Amino acid sequence: MLRALMYILPLALTIYAFIDCLNTPEDEAKHLPKLAWIFIILLFWIVGPIVWFAAGKMRHAPAGGRTPSPFSTGYRNHRMEWVAPDDNPEFLKSIKEENEKDESLLKDWEADLRRREEELKRRDQGEDKDG
Repeated sequence: MLRALMYILPLALTIYAFIDCLNTPEDEAKHLPKLAWIFIILLFWIVGPIVWFAAGKMRHAPAGGRTPSPFSTGYRNHRMEWVAPDDNPEFLKSIKEENEKDESLLKDWEADLRRREEELKRRDQGEDKDG
């Protein structure tokens, strides 16, 4: 069991450092380009991750509410500030549009239901007169 741990622990550290490096924006990688750090982490799979965590990345919270990775927004070098949904005009507009669509759909359903109920009442009244 201890022998397996000697291989699993460095492998887990390497995988974690690799993913951390991939998710780090290019401007937060220190001393070397991000691609160089990826090669160091993968080629030197015990020392590489330790060096990455010690010297390869800025360890402070990004200012301005920036996203953790440029890949999460789909844009390179895109800086975004976090906005609460109730402060975001686009979100509020989309909610209003959805609400209007839902209300019109509900009105259509209610009108259809009333029409069907009236048809059923007429049909029942017609059967009562015939029967």
